[in-house]
Amino acid sequence: MDPAEVELLAGTLRKTMAGASGPALDAALAELGWPELLAECPEVAIPTVFRLLGETGAHAPLLNDVVLNAAGLPLGGAPVLPYAGGGWVVWERTGDGGPSEVLDGELPLRSVPAGSPVPLAAGRRALGWWLVGSGRAMLALARTHALDRVQFGRPLAAFQAVRHRLAETLVALEGAEATLVAAADDSFAALLAKAAAGQAALTAARHCQQVLGGIGFTAEHPLHRHVRRALVLDGLLGSSRELTREAGALLRAAGSAPRLVHL
Repeated sequence: MDPAEVELLAGTLRKTMAGASGPALDAALAELGWPELLAECPEVAIPTVFRLLGETGAHAPLLNDVVLNAAGLPLGGAPVLPYAGGGWVVWERTGDGGPSEVLDGELPLRSVPAGSPVPLAAGRRALGWWLVGSGRAMLALARTHALDRVQFGRPLAAFQAVRHRLAETLVALEGAEATLVAAADDSFAALLAKAAAGQAALTAARHCQQVLGGIGFTAEHPLHRHVRRALVLDGLLGSSRELTREAGALLRAAGSAPRLVHL
């Protein structure tokens, strides 16, 4: 797909996600051709769709499809997925299995006994893009607040401490996105990219909540939805802390570091 087609696709997806979420969004994306796009053009489908899920705050069980597609299995099911701390969960497609068991009550994740191993690289890249999208949504909210809010006769954005928090957030998100772009099909690179994206999203949550001040801790402001989403998604398929430790163990065992990017 050329850039114009990708931009047109992103616009259509954004409008769809603005009007639906959960099972309704899952059905709407299926009508738009999500399964075919994932099968034929995953290098476009995964970054575009999952980044927009983060930016819009919508959700759908599309991670299931990414994992099943990587495993060569039919789409539409709900595989058992590893979660931080040695847990296992299922992302239910119907969303009617009762109260959610995770911090973000909108996500229909259920704890289950240990499942069979599944390919994780593609799923980790997808979650990485989702986390980056959530981080950018939080940064946009904090930036708008900093520009509009006036304290001591000056906009918050005029204070250097506020600028530093926003700048650090942007640097973390840009770095995570660059890591995701470079991850390609390498499983070790995907592990690092998911870890970087999770850390970037947590950095965004911490800094943006501080920039927003008291309003950022209230249910009336949309920031809390993105913060909870980032905390839950970071743990799915391995948290940033666990993946960093895993990467270190792999490097020690190998005795060398692979070249992930050719300059």
